[in-house]
Amino acid sequence: MKTMLNVALPKGRLGEKVYAMFETAGFPCPSIKENNRKLIFENPECGVRYFWVKPSDVAIYVERGAADIGVAGKDILLEYQPDVYELLDLNLGKCRMCVAAKSGFRDDTRRQLRVATKFTNIAQNYYRSLGRDIDIIHLNGSIEIAPILGLSDVIVDIVETGTTLKENDLLVYDTIVPISARLISNKASYKFKGSQIDQIIRSMNAQMEEAR
Repeated sequence: MKTMLNVALPKGRLGEKVYAMFETAGFPCPSIKENNRKLIFENPECGVRYFWVKPSDVAIYVERGAADIGVAGKDILLEYQPDVYELLDLNLGKCRMCVAAKSGFRDDTRRQLRVATKFTNIAQNYYRSLGRDIDIIHLNGSIEIAPILGLSDVIVDIVETGTTLKENDLLVYDTIVPISARLISNKASYKFKGSQIDQIIRSMNAQMEEAR
């Protein structure tokens, strides 16, 4: 029997696109397409086991060795800095990490800048690089209303289309970093299951070349 490769997939549309890439790479698992509530699917013939997890948890499963490989957003990798190998930019789930504020905002550098975000480390590292003194306000959702209600001066958040910002009269003032989905690997797994993982990397690279 083949050595099982454990793959953590992010739940949702991104995970479905990623699974299609794994399938093309020679690691199909037909049961994953069945309409049920199962979270773990395996195909012993191909030596693969998939499981669906919350996107922000993928890196934890990989870092801790419950998954050999997985797909996580660059935002998660920058924010939590898990001890994993980042193998490939999949060019999926593209967006950007931005600073946004109300239209007409001017930064008064004489006082602390109040920054609302759920990406505390990314925001701190960005403003540290600018030498700007900030007060971080950690929020978990509806970050756009923070400047409207006067809770913060700016927000640091992921922007995909910008529609939500426009509807709330906010503008992007700066782009911190582009974000996309990355293939990541547990460090020990890459040592022991490298041939399977390299096969996936080669195939995914080829798939992206074809799509260009």
